[in-house]
Amino acid sequence: MSRPRIVIVGAGFAGYRTARTLARAARGRAEITLLNPTDYFLYLPLLPQVAAGILEPRRVTVSLAGTLPDVRLVLGEAGRIDLDGRTVHYTGPEGERGSLGYDRLVLAAGSVNKLLPIPGVAEHAHGFRGLPEALYLRDHVTRQVELASSDGEGPLCSARCTFVVVGAGYTGTEVAAQGQLFTDALVRAHPLRKGMRPRWMLLDVAERVLPELDERLSGTADRVLRERGVDVRMGTSVKEATPDGVLLTDGEFVGTRTLVWCVGVRPDPLAESLGLPMERGRLLVEPTLQVPGRPEVFACGDAAAVPDLEKPGAYTPMTAQHAWRQGKVAGHNIAASLTGRELRPYRHKDMGFVVDLGGVKAAANPLGIPLSGLPAGAVTRGYHLAAMPGNRVRVAADWLLDAVLPRQAVQLGLVRSWSVPLDTASPELARVPDGRERRETDTASGGAGAPSAGGRKAVGGGGGDDTSRTITSPTPEPVRSEPAKRNRQAAEPAKPRQDAEQSRPQSAPTRSSPTRSAPQEGDR
Repeated sequence: MSRPRIVIVGAGFAGYRTARTLARAARGRAEITLLNPTDYFLYLPLLPQVAAGILEPRRVTVSLAGTLPDVRLVLGEAGRIDLDGRTVHYTGPEGERGSLGYDRLVLAAGSVNKLLPIPGVAEHAHGFRGLPEALYLRDHVTRQVELASSDGEGPLCSARCTFVVVGAGYTGTEVAAQGQLFTDALVRAHPLRKGMRPRWMLLDVAERVLPELDERLSGTADRVLRERGVDVRMGTSVKEATPDGVLLTDGEFVGTRTLVWCVGVRPDPLAESLGLPMERGRLLVEPTLQVPGRPEVFACGDAAAVPDLEKPGAYTPMTAQHAWRQGKVAGHNIAASLTGRELRPYRHKDMGFVVDLGGVKAAANPLGIPLSGLPAGAVTRGYHLAAMPGNRVRVAADWLLDAVLPRQAVQLGLVRSWSVPLDTASPELARVPDGRERRETDTASGGAGAPSAGGRKAVGGGGGDDTSRTITSPTPEPVRSEPAKRNRQAAEPAKPRQDAEQSRPQSAPTRSSPTRSAPQEGDR
C-alpha cells in the first residue's frame, strides 16, 4: 500500500512548523514534500542585525534539509494548483517545470510587500523582507557614508547621510534603531564634516511607534529612538518619492538617497488564484484550518483567514505568532485526518512581545511584565537564542564579537539596487543579471501552456511584517514569519540612484506597474 502524499507549499514559519510537526507525527508513514524557492528557513526577527553588520547572513538561515531529514525538499516556485486533479505545478530554479501530486495539501504561501499608490515609491524605495534586501541595505548605507565623507559638504552630502524608514511597526522600528547605531559606527572610520551626523527618520501615519503594542512598550521604544537621535515623526508619511528625496505629507521635502519601505504586507496572490472564498485576500478556512468543501486542503499563516475563537466574528491577524502556532495545529490535524482521528481547532494565547532596539536596549513584556533597558535586552536576546531552530552558538558568538570588536565597514557589492525592486514578488531571491524571469504556465499535461488565470503566484512562509517578535511559547521555537515564497513577475527594476556603482546591465528586466492593494488587517 502506497504512503499518502502530503505537499506543503512554502517553508516560512507556518510551512516550516507544519513540516516539522507532521514529520514527527507521521514517523515515515507518509511522503512529505516541501516546495520552496530556497533551501533554508529564514529567521526574520534578526534580519535588521544583518543589515546593521552585527550578524553574518548565514546566521539567520536554517537548513531545511539539515533540520527536516524526513521531509523531501523540492526547490521551486508554485505556479498553479489544480484542486480537482490534486496537483501543484511549479517552476524550478533553472526554469524547469514540474508537478507534484498530493493527497493532502498545505497552503502556507505567506505574504508579499504591500504597495500603496504613492508616486515614485515603487521606483525609489526598497523593502525589507529577505536576505537580498538586507544585504543591499547594508552595502548601500556603508557606501552612502563613505561617499558623504569624500563629498565634503553641501546638499548632496546631507542627502547621502539621511535615511528614511516608512512604517513604525516592528521591522521599521528595529531597522531605524539598528541603523542609527550602525551609521554612527561607520563615521568613526569615515568622519564627516564638523558638526554633521547621519540622520535617520522614522515615519508612520499612526499616532505612536509600535501601535500594536502596549503603550508602555511603545513609549519605551519611542524614547530610545529619540535619545539616539532618530527623527521620529508620527502622523506623517511619504506623499511622493523622487531620485533626490521624498516629499512628506506635511509638505516638507527631505533630500535622501535611501528610502526603506516597511509599511506592512498583503496576502500572497497564490491563494486568490484558487478561486475559493476569500476574506480580504486571504483564503477562508475553518477553525481546523481546512478549506470548506475541500477537506484535503489546509491553509495557515498569512495566506489563511483563520477564525479567531477568542474574538468571535474576527480573524487572526497576519503575524508570525499565529503562523507558527497554526503550523503546529495543521501538522497535527493532517496526521489526524490520515488516521480518522478528531481534528482540533486553532486557539491561541499571547505570552508577550520583544523588540530589539540595538545595543543593550530593548522593550519587552514577557508574561505581561513590562521591561526596558538592559533587562529587556537580556530577555530579548535570550528569547531569540531559545527560539531559533539552529545556529545558536554562531549567533551568540557574533553578538560577543560585536560587543568587543568594531564592525567591519566594508561594502561587498553583491546585491545591486536593480536586483531588489520593491514590487518584486520574491524578495527572498535577488534578480539575476541577465534579467531572465520564469513565467508560470499551465503544465497540467506536463508541458508549457497558457498562463494560469491567476497569473504567476508565489510560495512562502506565514507571518506578517509587524508582529514578528511575539513570544508564543517558552519552548525553543521561532516565532516570526519568513517572507513569502513567491514567483517573480517580469518587472523593470527600480530606477537606480545616480550613483555609478548602481548602474545596471543592459539586459535588466523591465518593470510592470506596481501591485496596488487595500491595507490589510494589522497593516498601515
